[in-house]
Amino acid sequence: MNEQIRAREVRLVGPEGEQVGIVPLERALQLAADVDLDLVEVAPMARPPVCKLMDFGKFKYESALKAREARRNQQQTVIKEMKLRPKIDPHDYETKKGHVVRFLKAGDKVKVTIMFRGREQSRPELGYRLLRRLESEITELGYVEAAPKQDGRNMIMVLAPHRAVKASAVAATASRGAARDRTADESAAPEAGGAPAAGETAAAGDTGTVADNSGE
Repeated sequence: MNEQIRAREVRLVGPEGEQVGIVPLERALQLAADVDLDLVEVAPMARPPVCKLMDFGKFKYESALKAREARRNQQQTVIKEMKLRPKIDPHDYETKKGHVVRFLKAGDKVKVTIMFRGREQSRPELGYRLLRRLESEITELGYVEAAPKQDGRNMIMVLAPHRAVKASAVAATASRGAARDRTADESAAPEAGGAPAAGETAAAGDTGTVADNSGE
């Protein structure tokens, strides 16, 4: 940027993207000074390198905003795991199913593992029946992405949220992220002489996450 550029001449692009042409570096620096902008090398590998007139501070700020928005909106694929026994107690089954429902509502995939021990390995139909039962009870939230498959002593099935469920989860996450950003901005720049209200203080601190300890 500016005096750090070492090329003798550059291909200059104006602040609105207009092509100025190939000019000596000194001329490009003078043009940048005339309009109170920076001369920024945007394509250093070109011959001659391409430089653009821009407000570099504003450019960095807008780039940071775009990057933060992209991170907020990106759909990250998270796979949770839920382990069950083929002869699971009804109450335990309902608890485990509740965790699966919560994971799907959050937009996550779930790997459901049936663990066989001892003589249970000779009765894989128990695990298959249990997985099919779970599939039928979460059909409004998700679908079977990978059908039940025997893997050694385990039987595995992968559930994925429906597209609408995942979209809703992503939107909710983005909304919470925007709310946290607004709260952080307000906390970083309080009004002169004013003290934050009690409700505002609670909101600023309410950014923790709850660890999930549902897996065995």
